[in-house]
Amino acid sequence: MSALDSFIAGLPKAELHVHHVGSASPRIVAELAARHPDSPVPADPEALADFFTFRDFAHFVEVYLSVVDLVRDAEDVRLLTYEIARDMARQQIRYAELTVTPYSSTRRGIPDAAFVEAIEDARKAAESELGVVLRWCFDIPGEAGLAAAEETARIACELKPEGLVSFGLGGPEIGVPRPQFKPYFDRAIAAGLHSVPHAGETTGPQTIWDALTELRAERIGHGTSAPQDPKLLAHLAEHRIPLEVCPTSNLATRAVADIERHPVREMVAAGVLVTINSDDPPMFGTDLNTEYGVAARLLGLDEHGLAGLAKNAVEASFMDAAGKARLNAEIDAYTAAWRRP
Repeated sequence: MSALDSFIAGLPKAELHVHHVGSASPRIVAELAARHPDSPVPADPEALADFFTFRDFAHFVEVYLSVVDLVRDAEDVRLLTYEIARDMARQQIRYAELTVTPYSSTRRGIPDAAFVEAIEDARKAAESELGVVLRWCFDIPGEAGLAAAEETARIACELKPEGLVSFGLGGPEIGVPRPQFKPYFDRAIAAGLHSVPHAGETTGPQTIWDALTELRAERIGHGTSAPQDPKLLAHLAEHRIPLEVCPTSNLATRAVADIERHPVREMVAAGVLVTINSDDPPMFGTDLNTEYGVAARLLGLDEHGLAGLAKNAVEASFMDAAGKARLNAEIDAYTAAWRRP
């Protein structure tokens, strides 16, 4: 392990773009697959590597949904959630906003109240036992249409668990225009939730503009195509609207063809607030520490630059002021005490 990798491994971090089911480790996926043998998902952790090799974004969604199908009852939900936090703790992730898709579970028969109780129980246990603070972004699976949007908004606004901070939109972008979801985002925002849709991952800058103007986005999930529009980049920089950048994910889903030409450099050069995230880490053979290493190489960052990247995530998070101050102080103290091996 290089000195920079060692620094990253111990660096206190926050993560803002990471999916609930997409964070299931091979061990947990295999355990769930063994419990549900009618699934096409392999019960052998080693076989999962081949299963998680994606031809394109559409194939990724297909594989992702087959893993979603393994989460069939409230105990599956709780187990998955707590184990995700355990993996985060190993990476020194202190705070994470986990993107959760309630519709994927409720339409499979898990009662909405039981689903919410399961994630909340896991959240409280993770904070007290592991020191990981979890918050939720309830997101609409865009490919499931307006019925899914209605259900997601209803659960978010009526049940509104204590850990819920934001409302999102995921899934394929092609053929799923952002403006149709405006009424649901309006309801969520009126209920006090922040707007954090995915946009511009596999489509052009107009999708990002739509997210900003129609969905009142406060952060953009991915935003990979933003550098194609200099006016958009300037707008994001001026208004301090963060981008949740997920480099390895973008390569795995073919949103970018070559990691060396990832547009994160142009984003940073334009003054955009960039955060680095893992998206669906085990599915992409990565984790947040690995993504920080990728970012360090692409952006030419040293330890102080990486600490600044970690503080970007704190700034862009929906933590309260005291939480932000505590985590920033921890990042500063760690960096000041660091000595290269």
